[in-house]
Amino acid sequence: MMVQRDAGSRTVDRYLMAYEGRVIAVRRHPAVLLLPVTAVVGGLLLCGVAATAFGLMWIWWLWLLTLGYLLWKVIAWSIEFFLVTEHRVMLISGVLNRQVAMMPLAKVTDIALDRSVLGRMLGYGEFVMESAGQKQALRNVGFMPYPEQLYLEVSSVIFAAEDGSPD
Repeated sequence: MMVQRDAGSRTVDRYLMAYEGRVIAVRRHPAVLLLPVTAVVGGLLLCGVAATAFGLMWIWWLWLLTLGYLLWKVIAWSIEFFLVTEHRVMLISGVLNRQVAMMPLAKVTDIALDRSVLGRMLGYGEFVMESAGQKQALRNVGFMPYPEQLYLEVSSVIFAAEDGSPD
């Protein structure tokens, strides 16, 4: 019997080296979609007012653009992953053009967790990673779900890599 893996596993596994295993792989918090959802709802209200008050029925075509924007953002969110292995931290993103930002765990000198008021209410945070005097593509990773738990897990992987402790 063959075990079928989900699309997320296949997406993540594609970027692992032969000797690497996944330690942590998460999508960003769905709150990353707040702006597109707000645009769709606001556009719906504006189009409804314009169509009713001025008889502009063609305005609904403009609303479809905001709906398309939301759909695009949902697709992008569904295939974006934050990934931590025993050797590196990666952020895999992009719908048509895939981007993989990577930082070796040995280069991570500090990791901080920032949580805004909205982030605390909705349950997300931002990781700020420092490296040995270099500007990295993975400095800020926002909208991380379960921020405290994830922060502790990522920190334990980083510190285990530094001192050579077994997992």
